[in-house]
Amino acid sequence: MRRFSALIVLLLMPFAAFASTGAERLDLTGNWVGITSVLLFFVAYLAVMAEEFTHLRKSKPVMLAAGVIWAMIAWYYQSHEIPHVVETALRHNLEEYAELMLFLLVAMTFINAMDERNVFEALRSWLIRKGFGYRALFWVTGLLAFCISPIADNLTTALLMAAVVMAVGGGNKKFVMLSCINIVVAANAGGAFSPFGDITTLMVWQKNIIASNGAVDFWVFFALFIPSLVNWLVPAALMHFSVPDEKPNSGGEMIAMSRGALTIVALFLFTIALAVSFHSVLGLPPVIGMLTGLSLLQFFAYYLKITGEKTHARGGDAENIGSPVAFDIFRKVARAEWDTLFFFYGVVMCVGGLGFIGYLGMISQVMYGEWGATNANIAVGVISAIVDNIPVMFAVLTMMPDMPVGQWLLVTLTAGVGGSLLSIGSAAGVALMGQARGTYTFFGHLKWTPAIALGYAASIGVHMTLNRSLF
Repeated sequence: MRRFSALIVLLLMPFAAFASTGAERLDLTGNWVGITSVLLFFVAYLAVMAEEFTHLRKSKPVMLAAGVIWAMIAWYYQSHEIPHVVETALRHNLEEYAELMLFLLVAMTFINAMDERNVFEALRSWLIRKGFGYRALFWVTGLLAFCISPIADNLTTALLMAAVVMAVGGGNKKFVMLSCINIVVAANAGGAFSPFGDITTLMVWQKNIIASNGAVDFWVFFALFIPSLVNWLVPAALMHFSVPDEKPNSGGEMIAMSRGALTIVALFLFTIALAVSFHSVLGLPPVIGMLTGLSLLQFFAYYLKITGEKTHARGGDAENIGSPVAFDIFRKVARAEWDTLFFFYGVVMCVGGLGFIGYLGMISQVMYGEWGATNANIAVGVISAIVDNIPVMFAVLTMMPDMPVGQWLLVTLTAGVGGSLLSIGSAAGVALMGQARGTYTFFGHLKWTPAIALGYAASIGVHMTLNRSLF
């Protein structure tokens, strides 16, 4: 049974967090607690993957599984009169999650603020009015997805570009399907080389890794720019000739950005700079810089409110100013993707529990001991096409294999772009299946998986060639 449990865990990649405390730990990999925990996580993840059909929010099953797993572990340790060990490990997991959650919460708040100020709608209306042909729009939306996702998250970027595609070519199902595939690949690739573009890259940066040949700092991730670009360009070039060579009807009304929109964009860029500076110069967690930037957005929200009130009191132009309380920062916080944030909590805690049980050493030995770092890191990307890349990367970061900077960049790349292999492999793909339901489908994406896999292999080859000095 122990080998069976290890096989399931290996397929799901549930490595885990445990801060070494020097206290006694029990190997529960062959115990009923370990086996039951693995099965619980397996069932919970099946429920997550079936979200499209069951409409059950993905956070619910993993949060329940996390609570049950840790309760069983704690009960077993208490029954053997080993106090505090489980509590210490659990608090370490919570600390890991808290940094990630607060960072993402700030980023989501800024994105929601820009959305409320019509930044994305203005971009979408401009693209629609330009009158691009289907093939030109295929490349324009792909390029914008690649360029925007390093700053915004790949999910928001994919939804924005898909909205353009649906508005312009909604009647041409072939164009919509191919464009959605292209957008998913481009958004995932664009996020891989920037700590702000993908959560897995953010996790690696926040970990402050000192590799065997240097530090994995903020700027080193940009060595992945060309490999990421290749990852998108190869399948895009292969799909180009299948895109209908036609021109849709242009038009549509022009949408202008609301008051303060460009200032909020500037504040977001400044907040990113603060996060980088706090981490690189002051040695503080990047989340402190993000929260400091959020305070500036709060002050700007107060400015928008009081100036709106004064203008209304004087009988000013209500159309341009809007409501006296036109910008409430806490409404933007409330609009954050809470289901996603709680999903991350469930995953981190489930993975942490399974690692605490003892599966971590077993899997680490198999992947990084027997397979070797390169093969293991390539496999991480393939597995992330089936399992969310968050537990995959959390696992690798917890194991902390002794690797050079080049290998850390390789696993960052593969975990970031591996999800493009299947439509269910990334949040962008899952979201677009809902947005373009019936047009962009699992099997429609699967048809182009060989082309995407070719781009995946090409990006790895380019990275290992261009950045060989980092290995």
